[in-house]
Amino acid sequence: MNPHQMPPSFATHHDWYSSSLHSLSSESNAAPAAAADDPLLYTYTAAFHGFAATLDEDEAESLRASASVLGVYEDTVYELHTTRTPEFLGISNDLGLSDPQQGNPSGKRRAFGDVVVGVLDTGVWPESKSFDDAGMPEVPARWKGVCEAGPDFSAKSCNKKLIGARFFSKGYHMASGANFLKKPKEAESPRDQDGHGTHTASTAAGSPVSNASLLGYASGTARGMAEHARVAAYKVCWSSGCFASDILAGMDRAILDGVDVLSLSLGGGTAPYYRDTIAIGAFTAMEKGIFVSCSAGNSGPVRATLANVSPWIMTVGAGTIDRDFPAYALLGNGKRYAGVSLYSGHGMGHNPVPLIYNKGSNISGDLCLPGSLDPALTRGKVVLCDRGVNARVEKGQVVRDAGGVGMILANTAANGEELVADSHLIPAVAVGRKMGDVIREYVKGNASPRAVLSFRGTVVNVRPSPVVAAFSSRGPNMVTPQILKPDVIGPGVNILASWSAAAGPTGLESDIRKTLFNILSGTSMSCPHISGVAALLKSAHPNWSPSAIKSALMTTAYNQDNTGSPLRDAAGGAFSTPWAHGSGHVDPQKALSPGLVYDLTAEDYIAFLCSLDYTIDHVKAIVKRPNVTCSRKFSDPGELNYPSFSVVFDDKKVVRYTRELTNVGTTGSAYNVSVTGPSMVGVTVKPMRLIFPKVGDKRRYTVTFVSKKGTNPTMRSEFGSIVWSNAQNQVRSPVAYAWTKLVS
Repeated sequence: MNPHQMPPSFATHHDWYSSSLHSLSSESNAAPAAAADDPLLYTYTAAFHGFAATLDEDEAESLRASASVLGVYEDTVYELHTTRTPEFLGISNDLGLSDPQQGNPSGKRRAFGDVVVGVLDTGVWPESKSFDDAGMPEVPARWKGVCEAGPDFSAKSCNKKLIGARFFSKGYHMASGANFLKKPKEAESPRDQDGHGTHTASTAAGSPVSNASLLGYASGTARGMAEHARVAAYKVCWSSGCFASDILAGMDRAILDGVDVLSLSLGGGTAPYYRDTIAIGAFTAMEKGIFVSCSAGNSGPVRATLANVSPWIMTVGAGTIDRDFPAYALLGNGKRYAGVSLYSGHGMGHNPVPLIYNKGSNISGDLCLPGSLDPALTRGKVVLCDRGVNARVEKGQVVRDAGGVGMILANTAANGEELVADSHLIPAVAVGRKMGDVIREYVKGNASPRAVLSFRGTVVNVRPSPVVAAFSSRGPNMVTPQILKPDVIGPGVNILASWSAAAGPTGLESDIRKTLFNILSGTSMSCPHISGVAALLKSAHPNWSPSAIKSALMTTAYNQDNTGSPLRDAAGGAFSTPWAHGSGHVDPQKALSPGLVYDLTAEDYIAFLCSLDYTIDHVKAIVKRPNVTCSRKFSDPGELNYPSFSVVFDDKKVVRYTRELTNVGTTGSAYNVSVTGPSMVGVTVKPMRLIFPKVGDKRRYTVTFVSKKGTNPTMRSEFGSIVWSNAQNQVRSPVAYAWTKLVS
């Protein structure tokens, strides 16, 4: 809605919205869709100007025709993007910062406990030791959040660590319709029945818990990135997904409650920003100084599969860490093949048993889909299953239900050599595509193939690491090709964190095992790592904008693994590119003092939005300001003062951008520029040296990219970098080059 068109006869926007809806239903002489219920589900005030309601097509059309309505959009469903990491990230003792505690007179730093991380997810398991508040100071006085009660969740479940818990289910209800009323499966409360929300919240800001492990795997102390920060949980995801109307209600409330960081490990498809619920809510959050971190999605290694690409959001991809869980398949020919597993039950012993693959005429048997295995052929055997289509852990359940005693889960081309460990219900080993192909050939070419599986536990200091996860969604950015996404990668493979006691480690209904911690993989896991690191940076630099924090994390990210080689991609084993890893792997210690930052204000983002082919009403829906005129707009969206570059030549030979750097380092610092890139592009930077006499000084430079004569316009893509450096700092920006807009 356009809130400034509210007639003066209404006391509140809620009254106005309600009246607008009732006049609709009286016009159509129809009862509201949910007969006994108010059709108005949510009134939004901060994250969005408008409301969520149940409407039929005619009512929606009538609303669209109203002058005070900016747009009417159907509710959409988002999906979840399903701990050695503090040490791997170099976070020991809060980046070496001392806690200034509450009431610090200098005001240069905020107390760790003054920063609140809001997590929008499946809720929280408050009894987890990760939310223990021992030694934490009183809750900040400015905090407006509450602990909402439910049938399985006491209002006393919160404490000085978990300082808020709310739930939002009206969109989920409406979508479930009568099914929900007949069979209410889920209790209405912030309690996490799934595990995902507890895992992400504890990753971002969990308290230290010693002797944590998943059934003996990854044993050690589990702690969040910002272990002294507060957590507020907003349950917006239910068994059938996360509905946009509920997500927006959660963001709306979190902004009003007073969170400093918002972490969303969920996403949908790509859409223009005015149709993207998370982007709209995040714009208001950014304006209010809240850092928003979102997962990039798990649709890799396919190109152009990113979610959450708006430039005011930190888009986080996933990499591996230096810990692994080796397991082995010993075949009847004496050859042993290495893989990974988190199986923790009784082993298979030492005697090989028959191994089967492709027993039957259908491909669903290769994939071990439910009902595809013949028990008569499977009983007592190890089954080789292709990865893909159904969940990895479900394949093990299918084998077990058909009488199988073990499983080798073999990758196909889609996943390459990427290995994800799972807590399988039966002895199971996951292997890469190359080994998978060798084992497939062994089974096909042998009259009586046999195998036995063994498990080695946990190993650390794995090389190379990090490696970009094959599942991590890839660029280019299909919403705005001139903005390079993802922004960074963080730890997202085999991550140990707290778990809900309501779910077994696999999440399968038949999994009756209980564990306080679980190991999961996904950009869902990398996102809260970045959220927690952002909370630490907010403590260290309370006056930095969300864009400055984002710039610090991007320009200091590293691009080499622990063997000194450029980052590799698990999907094919080749070197990774910025379309997979963005600016690189986050380096929290370096981000603390980046030297220079690329800062941005809400006005800059508005000029960016005005440079897109949006109507003024579309822009107003995102920025929620009545007087936006687009008098200031970029001639090209790539002019946004972003910490990375995406150069799309299209039909142009020359692209020129001006960027502005702000000195957050020392007085009198000077930087020189260096450029790397492909031979078919000429790059000139003016000036080549920047001098910053004072802290806070801003300096501009202009970079001109020229596509050289004879360059084939169908060139897929190339990459390079622009680095401003001195003895103390390297301020690095990746550059992606494309010659056509829709690079497929």
